[in-house]
Amino acid sequence: MNVKIMLGALLAVSLLAANAYAKDYTVKELNTGAAGTFVFEPDFLHIQPGDSVHFVAADAGHDSQSFLVPAGAQPWKSEVSKDITVKFTKDGVYLYECNPHHLFGMQGVVVVGKAVNKEAAEKAAKAMEAQQLMNKDRLEKLMQQVK
Repeated sequence: MNVKIMLGALLAVSLLAANAYAKDYTVKELNTGAAGTFVFEPDFLHIQPGDSVHFVAADAGHDSQSFLVPAGAQPWKSEVSKDITVKFTKDGVYLYECNPHHLFGMQGVVVVGKAVNKEAAEKAAKAMEAQQLMNKDRLEKLMQQVK
């Protein structure tokens, strides 16, 4: 058998196997949850490259949009009151918010694989919290979970 054909087949099987182990997560956009008002639940996830997160507009009037992604990663923005599924392929820290409620501290964190951009994420989190009117320490507490 031709070596190039064998290597191509091995690569194809490896890619299919990687997708077979990808996980799907759900994050709800809520007016009130376990952590208080205007929350994503859960608001912190540590996942692996290839995994997907389904942001569910459980309560009307919310969206999900990234405000920091690692270099080379795709940002996202849902419509208000619409679900969105985001597939994460790049390692790093992703910070996201509900745009209509960002002043209320409705933010979350997804860490994919290794937190390769942790320093940039910490800086962005501090800048975001400085603008907030409510829940000023929520994002700081989430960032403490980033390893």
